[in-house]
Amino acid sequence: MLSALPTVSAVPTESTTESPVGPAASSPDGIGDIVMAGARSPYAHLVVRSLPTVGRLMAAARDAAAVLARPETWPRTHGRWRRAPRAARRRTRGRMRMSVVVLHPNGFVALPPARPEGGPARGDVLLVVHGRIHAVVTGRDGRLLAVQELVRGRTRVLGGVDGRQLVNTGTETALVVRVTT
Repeated sequence: MLSALPTVSAVPTESTTESPVGPAASSPDGIGDIVMAGARSPYAHLVVRSLPTVGRLMAAARDAAAVLARPETWPRTHGRWRRAPRAARRRTRGRMRMSVVVLHPNGFVALPPARPEGGPARGDVLLVVHGRIHAVVTGRDGRLLAVQELVRGRTRVLGGVDGRQLVNTGTETALVVRVTT
């Protein structure tokens, strides 16, 4: 009855010989893109595009605020986000978008998304140049979720929250600078 079962031997019946491993290749020619490490890529989708850091966004907002400190340099339209005046944008370098809004007392304006084309926002800062501003966050149903005062001269870094509005709660005209990537 046991003779019908296959037997397994502990000693291998075939001998295997391994060939000795040669020295590693000293040239990276056959490895592909490693040869290109550190060099500019000819492929458009691999081109490095450096984005400004939050510190650079904040510095750009402060520089714009210094230029816009005088009311003569403010935009003429009120209540709408406008492109910052050329004098304020002149100091910025890199891939930054700068916009400003002037609000009358008790005026409000919605904060548009940082990337209108729907891409993820990589940086968004606000700086109150003049006046007293509060940021109001509302839900989709219109409920009030949060209210924060934006202090003049201090830069506020925004997260990715929709439904945000700015309200001028002071008695004088307010000016806010927004810098995004």
